[in-house]
Amino acid sequence: MAEGAVSKSRFKARALEHLRHVQETGKELVITDRGTPVVKVVPYERDPAARLGALRGSIRRYADPTKPVAERDWDASR
Repeated sequence: MAEGAVSKSRFKARALEHLRHVQETGKELVITDRGTPVVKVVPYERDPAARLGALRGSIRRYADPTKPVAERDWDASR
């Protein structure tokens, strides 16, 4: 089985095998038509917002967004 991409004709012949592979590995599968991607099969997630949990608290707010960040780290300013 090809990793990551498969043609429509090969997918049709072994659809269940490909779908089980996506389910077991969690990796997406792109189905192509004459080399052009047309469909992406991804594993189902019950709570897609859970992925965003890792990003919580990682965003910073800058009071003056035009002021250079980490100005003292630049060699040119010394």
